[in-house]
Amino acid sequence: MKTELTVNGKTVSLEAEPNTLLVQALREHMGLTGTHVGCDTAQCGACTVIVDGDAIKSCNVLLAQMAGKSVTTIEGLSTADGQMHPMQQAFKDCHGLQCGFCTTGMVMSAVDLCTKHPGASEHEIRELLEGNICRCTGYQNIVRAVKQGAAQMKA
Repeated sequence: MKTELTVNGKTVSLEAEPNTLLVQALREHMGLTGTHVGCDTAQCGACTVIVDGDAIKSCNVLLAQMAGKSVTTIEGLSTADGQMHPMQQAFKDCHGLQCGFCTTGMVMSAVDLCTKHPGASEHEIRELLEGNICRCTGYQNIVRAVKQGAAQMKA
C-alpha cells in the first residue's frame, strides 16, 4: 500500500503493508530512529510525534492513516544547520534526562504542551505530561526544562 505524507517538511511516498504502524514506518522505512518504541501499547509516550500540530503516540496509528498529513519527529525539530529547538536545548541545559529513552517523546509532548498552553503552571505541566513515563528521573528537571523551553519558545 502506498502512502504519501510529509515528514519533517519533506514530502515522502512510502510503500508498506496495510498494517504498518507509523512508528515502524518512521524507524524501519525512513531510518528516523529518534522516535522510540517503548511499550507498544500507547502507555509510555516514547513514540510521541507531532501530526498536523497535535502530539500523538505513533505506536497506535497506522501509516495509512497519515496520508496527506504532516508528521514532525524529534529529528525535524532542529534547524538545518543543527541548532537545537529551544525545548531540546532546555532539556540539555536542565538535565531533563538520564538514560534518554523517554526523552524524545517527552520533548515532542512538551513542544505540543507549550504551543497549546504557553503559560502552563508547574502543576499543569505535570498533568499535561501524564501520558509520558520516565522511569529514571523524579520529573523535577523535566518540569524545569519544560518551563525553560516554554519561555524560550515565547521569545
